[in-house]
Amino acid sequence: MLDDRTMFGQLTAANSMKWDATEPEQGVFTFAQGDVIANLARQNGQLLRGHNCVWHQQLPSWVTSSNFNAAELTSVIQNHCVSWDVVNEPLNDNGTFRSDVFFDTLGESYIGIALKAARAADSNAKLYINDFNIEGPGVKATAMLNLVKSLQQQEIPIDGIGFQSHLIVGEVPAGFQQNLEAFTALGIQVAITELDIRMTLPETAALLEQQKQDYTTVIEACLNTAGCVGVTIWDWTDKFSFVPSTFPGYGGCLPVGRGA
Repeated sequence: MLDDRTMFGQLTAANSMKWDATEPEQGVFTFAQGDVIANLARQNGQLLRGHNCVWHQQLPSWVTSSNFNAAELTSVIQNHCVSWDVVNEPLNDNGTFRSDVFFDTLGESYIGIALKAARAADSNAKLYINDFNIEGPGVKATAMLNLVKSLQQQEIPIDGIGFQSHLIVGEVPAGFQQNLEAFTALGIQVAITELDIRMTLPETAALLEQQKQDYTTVIEACLNTAGCVGVTIWDWTDKFSFVPSTFPGYGGCLPVGRGA
């Protein structure tokens, strides 16, 4: 099914392009797993969204345990970044910057370092910051808007914001489209990058009907927003979804059920 371009115009690797998979040892790069997805996209004429360069999770131990100073960690980031969802989940839900090896060593500047490195590696790549719980207006969305404005004022390249959109049935944030438009008003793209809409189990006819409406609401918000370039679901079948292990008691979050 994934090779059907009429259904899937773009592919994203969920794990095989993250730092622990692509640079497990410092300076030793391996793209064997990621190439499986890249080759599938190439063979079928599909777009490829790289995910991700700099994130606080799924880092090899040499990144987190080497006690790099600022200059050393800057070099590490510059050597690793190529393109894609360049910075993933930099903000806490209260709008502050997330504490991790990057922020704790370099402060907010690590974001600009990563974006500049990605632009230097590929001048044609679209550079995104990707995060969750920014789908509706609120303190985290406002913090992300302010981050974009700050990057623009510093002339740091930023092409778009990814709205992960790991949502709950019946809880699509009010003002979703208006929030997308607040970002595109800054002259950047937006994309819905990791969409799934989970429900409490067991599934019921009422929950499935509400889920159908919720998917329609989210996709129409993108379609109605000039500058929203696409929607990516986070896997296509419940069989492979991360939701049940991460959110116990939830599931049934994707268009295709576990039996497919």
